[in-house]
Amino acid sequence: QLQASGGGLVQPGGSLRLSCAASRSISNIVLMGWYRQAPGKERELVASVLYDDRLNYADFVKGRFTISRDRADNTVFLQMDRLKVEDTAVYYCHVVAITERYWGQGTLVTVSS
Repeated sequence: QLQASGGGLVQPGGSLRLSCAASRSISNIVLMGWYRQAPGKERELVASVLYDDRLNYADFVKGRFTISRDRADNTVFLQMDRLKVEDTAVYYCHVVAITERYWGQGTLVTVSS
C-alpha cells in the first residue's frame, strides 16, 4: 500500500530526499508522515502533514528537514538537509486515513563519514 524510497549512505552535512507513494486505493487521508527508528531506540515521529497542510516537525529536525506532499499522486516527501550521524535510522512512512492506518516497509538512512 505504501512504497518508500530514497534512503542510502550519506556523509555528515549531506542531503537525502525520501519519497513515499500511497496506492490510489487509499482515500480520505488525514495525515501523511515519517517516523524513524534507530538501533536500540523506539520509533519516533520525524514530521507530518495534515489534510489541511498543517505541518509538524520533531524538534531535532526543525530547520533541517522539510516535509511536503503531492495530493494528486498520494505521495509524501521528506527532504533531509544538513544530516547528522544521529539521524541514522530506518525511516518509515506513515499514512492515517479515516478508517485505517498504514506503514511503509522502511528505508535505511545511514549518515557516516
